[in-house]
Amino acid sequence: MSDLIVIAYDNESKAEDVRSTLLRLQKEYLVDLEDAVVVTKTEDGKVRLNQSFNIMPASIASGSLWGLLVGMLFLNPLLGVAAGAAGGALAGALTDIGIDDGFMRELGEAFEPGTSALFILVREARLDKVLPEISRYGGKVLRTSLPKEQEEKIQAALMGEARNQATQQAA
Repeated sequence: MSDLIVIAYDNESKAEDVRSTLLRLQKEYLVDLEDAVVVTKTEDGKVRLNQSFNIMPASIASGSLWGLLVGMLFLNPLLGVAAGAAGGALAGALTDIGIDDGFMRELGEAFEPGTSALFILVREARLDKVLPEISRYGGKVLRTSLPKEQEEKIQAALMGEARNQATQQAA
């Protein structure tokens, strides 16, 4: 079962940097992500979702391939490819994997303009290795499905590093 973690940042670039760091750590087998989405509330108040896993191109390609095969059976492969691509696009648009888009948009409406949050769906993580990597970006845990003690551990790591950076800048 996966755990949801939502971390708020004061700008989009920090959330994107943390997601990039997590994707790098996934390649090192330190974290297993099911989904990672940056949600930003623009200055004009619109909520934007920046998905890391886009299913649409794969759906279109798969639909085109199946359409080509069916079209060859009926001696009209071009029509089959077009119909298959359209069907694949429709299937991709209707398919929502990972974190529910409606939930992310609803929570994003509560953000201050110009801020963002990283929504992470984690299957498994080595917190002792992951926390030092992401703590340098700071952040505030908004929501999580983790037990209270793990949530507090993550928040303490995020806040501790932020305090250290503020102290170093002041010196």
